[in-house]
Amino acid sequence: MRLKWLTAALVAQSALIPASARQAAPAVEIAAPAPTTATSIAETLDVGTDHTARMTVPVSIGESGPFGFIVDTGSERTVISRELAQRLGLDAGRAATMYSMTESSRVDTVVIPKLGIGRRTVEAIHAPALSRANLGAEGLLGIDSLKSQRVILDFVRQEMKVMPSRRREERWSGDTIVITARSRYGHLMLVDASFDGQRVWVIVDTGSQVTVGNNALRRALERRGRLGPLRPIELVSVTGNAIMAEYGIARELRLGDAGITNLPVAFAEVHPFHHLNLTDRPAIMLGMDALQLFDRVSFDFANRRVRFLMPDPSEADRHTRMAELSSGAPVSRRAAR
Repeated sequence: MRLKWLTAALVAQSALIPASARQAAPAVEIAAPAPTTATSIAETLDVGTDHTARMTVPVSIGESGPFGFIVDTGSERTVISRELAQRLGLDAGRAATMYSMTESSRVDTVVIPKLGIGRRTVEAIHAPALSRANLGAEGLLGIDSLKSQRVILDFVRQEMKVMPSRRREERWSGDTIVITARSRYGHLMLVDASFDGQRVWVIVDTGSQVTVGNNALRRALERRGRLGPLRPIELVSVTGNAIMAEYGIARELRLGDAGITNLPVAFAEVHPFHHLNLTDRPAIMLGMDALQLFDRVSFDFANRRVRFLMPDPSEADRHTRMAELSSGAPVSRRAAR
């Protein structure tokens, strides 16, 4: 089948923003929250963006809100800002071990009695409480709040749709790439992918500003003479700690039958690769810099399916969106409705 290609960087050397790349905590070892309140409806929520162009969605906590939480498919648990938890007077929860981009550490949690996403609610969440300055928002909406749902991020309309995974999948007009994923600790991992011709495992991470590759991928590219020039970059985690990495340009990243050219990728052996047992095989965490090149992305956690809607080449704002991404400027669009 013929590949469909997107161009990620028109000015590739300036596409990463050193020291401002906030990475979400991918795992917290605590008991799972209570099941989401059942609802069979499909809901459309208007979303915003933070300063790094990650999507935020309005959530309620008890009778308070709405508060903007970053949609984070790379985080196994929902996280709340320490400042918001104190303002709401949330009770202390059990201490937990959290795996961030830079380390594993013991963190304090608070109990969110009821978290609402539209008409859906999740009860008794023991959420790590971290500094808002490091999170970049009031919190992170993790996989624990979305695991029985199908989530559709529409980057053109600036909307998020949420519906039960058991509902029939809606048909999209235009070129749609469908990939069946594997699940590991709730993360959706794509195996039908390659990075400059090297087979690679892909973790889809909407909480990450940038795409990150592990050292196994770097070594594989070096052996094949496919690793280009690298430049230093600092990655800052949700705990506020930093790790130095080096970034280069992926000439061709293939996801199923979709392809992205000139995508900046930071190389570092960050903690999520250890947690997911991906230190011995080439892998990347696909961040928002790549996902925003598509018009729409769907995550079906229960059925392990990811869909990508290719952009309409006739769209007037397509080249503008690519230029903003490649320059490192925050991408902001008005909601269509």
